[in-house]
Amino acid sequence: MPAQSPVKLRAEAEERSAPPASVVYEAIYLEGKDELERETSALFFSALAAGLSMGFSLITEALLRAALPDTPWRVLICKLGYAVGFLIVVLARQQLFTENTLTVMLPLLHWKNHFVLAKVGRLWAIVLTGNLVGALLMGWVLGHSPVFDAQIKSVMMEISRQGNEDPFLTVLLRGVFAGWLIALMVWLMPAAQSARVAVIVIITYLVALAGLAHVIAGSVDKLLLVTTSNLSWGAYLGGFLAPALLGNIIGGVSLVAALNHGAAGREQASQS
Repeated sequence: MPAQSPVKLRAEAEERSAPPASVVYEAIYLEGKDELERETSALFFSALAAGLSMGFSLITEALLRAALPDTPWRVLICKLGYAVGFLIVVLARQQLFTENTLTVMLPLLHWKNHFVLAKVGRLWAIVLTGNLVGALLMGWVLGHSPVFDAQIKSVMMEISRQGNEDPFLTVLLRGVFAGWLIALMVWLMPAAQSARVAVIVIITYLVALAGLAHVIAGSVDKLLLVTTSNLSWGAYLGGFLAPALLGNIIGGVSLVAALNHGAAGREQASQS
């Protein structure tokens, strides 16, 4: 078998190797830059769709739980349902708040000026509002429509009550880990290629299995309880939304965006 030339060997090696961190950084940076320029209406309706889509995490988990026997291993299968909402949101390119703790932060960390900071604040406000409106609508529909029978609704309520008694600091810390993992999932997407579905399922399955606090997925659960008078607005806002939101921001921004910017961003700058 004839030996390949060094040039061909290098080209084949580059084709088979994972993209360097600087390439991943550039891909996410450009995506974040584009997101900051999108119109308000486009951002809001995409975020609204994402809030609605996240309801399918609760629906799928409840359907699996209702269909399986009450055994210790049931939770290992049921929590796979949590990934469904994220699969829809990510693959459909809908706007989810926790993804934007990474993508739009890279342009801000790169430019470090008030103009970009104002754009990030605008996008966060629009996307978070759209996500929460979608979660509220989905929570109301699940609680008041005849789409699912009484048994499935009961299972949804049972799932949604999990963590209701947790203290503020516990929810905050669980939010940090959830924000970290979801932002890490976004960081892995450019290099994942054909394994994108596997990356989404594995990361979100870990979030669900560990009982971590994702502000939008969890809001569907809690707003189902609120709209059916099983949880007060005060308990939702102060006991879940505030700590989960703060934790997701800390996890996504500081542990992923800032650290990866410090590593890959400097590497990219040194190559340019």
